[in-house]
Amino acid sequence: MKSCFQFLIALRAYLVAGALLIMAGSLLAASGIYTFTLNSIDGKPAPLADYKGKVVLVVNVASQCGFTPQYSALESTYEKYKDKGFVILGFPANNFGAQEPGTNEEIKTFCTRKYSVTFPMYAKISVKGADQAPFYAYLTKDTGPGVAGEIKWNFTKFLVDRNGKVVQRFESEVTPDSKEVIAAIEKQLKQ
Repeated sequence: MKSCFQFLIALRAYLVAGALLIMAGSLLAASGIYTFTLNSIDGKPAPLADYKGKVVLVVNVASQCGFTPQYSALESTYEKYKDKGFVILGFPANNFGAQEPGTNEEIKTFCTRKYSVTFPMYAKISVKGADQAPFYAYLTKDTGPGVAGEIKWNFTKFLVDRNGKVVQRFESEVTPDSKEVIAAIEKQLKQ
């Protein structure tokens, strides 16, 4: 009788723990990107919750990549839509061919001098591998079919709706000012 009672207590604890995990997962999914705080390129905490209500384009960037000229298109797209509730967030990463070897200060200087970048830039992080940042683990594993999947190269773009949910992904070759990206941004801005 005692072992049956112990079994029921253990079963109840297991079920409660499972329910709590499900609720926590639902809360994370419901909160989308807003649960994450990362450091800005200046080293200060910069919560993604600061962008609640905005359409966000998240991009892993690099200074010595064949796609680096996309900084110009990123900046012009940001300038065009920033007053309509749109923001671009740049995340420097050195995961592909050591194409972002600089310090945060060097990256910031490069971006502002060469491309006049004014959109928010974050501190250098890892977007894949054993040291992948939790934010990129979320983007690549927990956001759903057609969006999730390992980052293949620099300048992969994730479009996030006003509720913090990742709604679309664009690979490196798709430029930020392409018809496809602009149409997706404009569609989200109308919602």
